[in-house]
Amino acid sequence: AYTAQADEKTVPSTPTDANARALLVCSGPLEHYDFLIKQEELRNDEQQRRVVQHLQKLHESLKGYSISSKNLFSKVRSLQKNKPPKGLYVYGDVGTGKTMVMDMFYSHLEVERKKRVHFHGFMLDVHQRIHRLKQSLPKRKAGFMAKSYDPIAPVAEEISEEAALLCFDEFQVTDIADAMILKQLFENLFQNGVVVVATSNRPPEGKNKHATSIIQKYCSTVQLDSGIDYRKRVLPAAGKLYYLTSEADVEAVMDKLFDELAQKQNDLTRPRILKVQGRELKLNKACGTIADFTFEELCDRPLGASDYLEISRHFDTVFVRDIPLLTMAKRTQARRFITLIDTFYEHKVRIICSAVTPLQSLFLVEHDNGELEDNRVLMDDLDLSQDSAKGLSMFTGEEEIFAFQRTVSRLTEMQTEQYWKDGDRSRNPL
Repeated sequence: AYTAQADEKTVPSTPTDANARALLVCSGPLEHYDFLIKQEELRNDEQQRRVVQHLQKLHESLKGYSISSKNLFSKVRSLQKNKPPKGLYVYGDVGTGKTMVMDMFYSHLEVERKKRVHFHGFMLDVHQRIHRLKQSLPKRKAGFMAKSYDPIAPVAEEISEEAALLCFDEFQVTDIADAMILKQLFENLFQNGVVVVATSNRPPEGKNKHATSIIQKYCSTVQLDSGIDYRKRVLPAAGKLYYLTSEADVEAVMDKLFDELAQKQNDLTRPRILKVQGRELKLNKACGTIADFTFEELCDRPLGASDYLEISRHFDTVFVRDIPLLTMAKRTQARRFITLIDTFYEHKVRIICSAVTPLQSLFLVEHDNGELEDNRVLMDDLDLSQDSAKGLSMFTGEEEIFAFQRTVSRLTEMQTEQYWKDGDRSRNPL
């Protein structure tokens, strides 16, 4: 996920013709933003403009910026001579235009080695690199003096060789394993001269500080919060794509919709098996680029970002049936569902759902005071006391609340005509 999209030309997620012209005639993100306003493709949003001005300043500072890929001594000399500019951390509510302004910034960057990545994909890649490095080590003899191998610095070195600038979408830490490696990884990346630009729903201060304190040290923070969810404006609906399980004959209706879509495929409706990192992922029902799942098959099983990415590669339309009310008691399933929607959204996979509740009330937030004890081992791994853990959003469920809001917003956009059109791979092959 991380390397595959690294060198793709990123076009901002606004109307295509105007963006294509803007990329030809504009020399930076601010000029690009003004161009789209003059073309009446965007409205002038002062919050967005302020963020674009920050990105324009960084754009100018980064012209010609690079990291020496030679030995450590030459790298240190290079960084002393060519000090890295401070990165940027953009946060704000869902649908306010964070991804759009990041697209504009990235499209005009004059940096030789740059990568634009979704945070899920990046962390998946990091875990794979760690696993590969550990597997390549000769087996050590057990003993009291034997030291465990720390692969974080070599992984950071590899990434630094590949990119002088990293742009992250949806920077958010809800996974404990990610939290444990993140601080050390980013400390190494920044020391190597990597510049980071990130978007997030969460500010880096307060309860999210444990995960993002290192980001604060090397990045300026700017808020984008106009109070408008642009995903819910203007675009017409694609038709009914979200069904309630209580509706009459809903299973028959969805079966008929699947059959209608399948008739356009040059394939038979049949089970399929996908290979994911040496494992088999079994699908009970698929036809061509259409797959039919239950929520249980996707989110009750121990699947993750790599599985959802593989589904995204093979299918442009996915049915997800029988989505339950997602409470904190179903936190694991809810996290998987959030990752699923994030991955599908990133790859323009079209989704048709049935659920027990309307979309706006799909997530119910309840706090379980007994949950801290269940996380005792994780707290020990992170070297946290129970008092300090109480304030951390990854233990209180606060991160999930923000992720839920993003998921509902994305599912809303995924039901629009424009999204459905963009996801048609017969017109827009990957």
